[in-house]
Amino acid sequence: MRPRANLDRQTLGRRAEECAARLLEKHGARILCRNFRRRTGELDLIAEYERTLLIVEVRLRSRADFGGAAASIDSRKRLRILRTTQQLLQSHPALARLPARFDVITVDGSVEPWRLEWIRHAFTAGY
Repeated sequence: MRPRANLDRQTLGRRAEECAARLLEKHGARILCRNFRRRTGELDLIAEYERTLLIVEVRLRSRADFGGAAASIDSRKRLRILRTTQQLLQSHPALARLPARFDVITVDGSVEPWRLEWIRHAFTAGY
């Protein structure tokens, strides 16, 4: 059985991803997949927006310590996202035909309603 704190964190994470998906949809994106998991990692949201494949990392932070949510995506995390994206494109060749973009949606979870920020082109395949 998992400790209660982990369940609360998982519940908050799912809520943050749902809010991020709604933000994307509100702007005209079509959600293709949520929580694409492979041995190399997980992609939170995969969407199509203006004929572009969006690989979206959702970051929830309740405090701004250590630079906040966006700063928590270090080079190791980016590498995991890139490797998992490669596996996504290998398993779904139709998606490989679209230009891909790596975005981040930060969720400030310190007070409700949460504040979301969509960071387009947050990083590239070359970092």
